[in-house]
Amino acid sequence: MNLEQLGLIGVFIFGAIPWFEAIGVVPGGIVVGLDPVLTVIAAAAGNLITIAAFAYGGAKIRAWVIKRREEKGKQPKSDRWVKAQKAFDKYGIYGMALLGPLIIGTQFAAAASVAAGVRPARVTLLISSAMVLWAIVFAFLTTWLVDVGGFDTWLGQND
Repeated sequence: MNLEQLGLIGVFIFGAIPWFEAIGVVPGGIVVGLDPVLTVIAAAAGNLITIAAFAYGGAKIRAWVIKRREEKGKQPKSDRWVKAQKAFDKYGIYGMALLGPLIIGTQFAAAASVAAGVRPARVTLLISSAMVLWAIVFAFLTTWLVDVGGFDTWLGQND
């Protein structure tokens, strides 16, 4: 296994982790020299798995988290969950799909959308599609910055 393959496995794994996500890992993978297309594919695949898990397991995950928080003497709903629910109420499923990756993360957008009554299959499709589009946008921007020497200039390596 070569270094690029290991890097893509890392991108896949970090793409699946909430808060890292595809749009967060794609620029990092490209900056370290991974192929942009393969980076987007690996990050999106990892992120898609957790989006589907949160969409299909959203109600169970929500009940488990609330029960766990109550057992610890905390408020049943975390600040992040309240933020996700407010975002859904304000933007609906299409807004969550488009803005979720940027505002609260894809997994929480999926869970909040299912909790609000949207079918898991629809949530998975819409939020995953938006995540792939955002990952492609971030890949283009990062590739452009790397190609025009933006990062080298910022890092003082263009001497």
